[in-house]
Amino acid sequence: MSIEVKVPVLGESVSEATVGQWLKQPGEAVALDEPIASLETDKVAVEVPSPVAGIMGAHVAAEGDTVAVGAVLGMIETSGVAAAAPAPAAASAPAPAAVADDAAALSPAVRRAVLEHGIDPATVKGTGKDGRLTKEDVLAAAVAKQAAPAPVVAVPAPAPAPVVAVSGGRNEERVKMTRLRQTIAKRLKQAQETAAMLTTFNDVDMSAVMEARAKYKDVFEKKHGVKLGLMSFFAKASVLALKDIPSVNAQMQGDEIVYFDYVDISVAVSAPNGLVVPVVRDVDKMSFAGIEKAIAEYGKKARDGTLTMADMAGGTFTISNGGVFGGLMSTPIINPPQSAVLGLHRIEDRPVVRGGQIVVRPMMYIALSYDHRIIDGREAVTALKTIKEAIEDPTRLLIDM
Repeated sequence: MSIEVKVPVLGESVSEATVGQWLKQPGEAVALDEPIASLETDKVAVEVPSPVAGIMGAHVAAEGDTVAVGAVLGMIETSGVAAAAPAPAAASAPAPAAVADDAAALSPAVRRAVLEHGIDPATVKGTGKDGRLTKEDVLAAAVAKQAAPAPVVAVPAPAPAPVVAVSGGRNEERVKMTRLRQTIAKRLKQAQETAAMLTTFNDVDMSAVMEARAKYKDVFEKKHGVKLGLMSFFAKASVLALKDIPSVNAQMQGDEIVYFDYVDISVAVSAPNGLVVPVVRDVDKMSFAGIEKAIAEYGKKARDGTLTMADMAGGTFTISNGGVFGGLMSTPIINPPQSAVLGLHRIEDRPVVRGGQIVVRPMMYIALSYDHRIIDGREAVTALKTIKEAIEDPTRLLIDM
């Protein structure tokens, strides 16, 4: 008996997706609820579970195809072992170990990383969901490969010949943009074309926050089971600024400005397929521990590819931390329909003047990009200054100053 596997409901206002990859090939055994395909929507990757146990039948849609909600993706055969007829072709593969991490079982981002770095996926232990390889696994293997002594490869021809051939290569690779990357490109361009975007900068002395973290990090982690990071401090500081300057927490909708009395912060995190911005809701009502736990959970879900549409919906303000990648300064782009985004950068020791003396302090540049249509320059500068003052004197976060 053949059972149709259809594209599931993908979320509010999402009517189609792209087939990112098939996780099961025709002839392979499939368990009930086992993921058999991965779909890429405008925001997240969604795994399609098998509705029954059986044998993977024909793929109706190919990788890269655009499919609508309710469309047939493939077939599952539930009666008779004969349905596994395609299996002999797979059985003729030279080594079973190589089949386990076949390129078909890798995400597009991982496949590209494998090709770029010349890594054999069968030699790398996956840390993703169900032991799958992630892009980070491949990059770590590439670093280890570079650090290890180059292996001596015996060849029948004289050694110099292949070396010359390899070093003179000029290769090109064309990779179709994922739906997520296309959406990111469209939204960022839309933000530039629609908003009257401007960026204001300031610098922050991180001494007080770093001292607080050093003093309480062990106790904090022991009590709450999560590390005390910088993001909770900046999230709390942003709440103060957004409450004082409501326009920074507002949005333009048609000819109206909508002001929110709550703060939902979109936190930019890096996922295998690109940057995503899950939303931490009601940050104005959360504790430091609550914020850190929410961000840590979203980070894990992003790495595992398990973020949902609901995780990404909404958001009244965004914080993007380019400092984790070493960025010194940037002009972050607004996440529409929001009106402002806070950019954080790396911390570095710099000479500053304190009390007439030149001293060395851990400093960070911070940037606030904003939509000048609804946020005046005075308001933007004041909001960023409020964040700076709260970070330099964290007591303000406790007494709402």
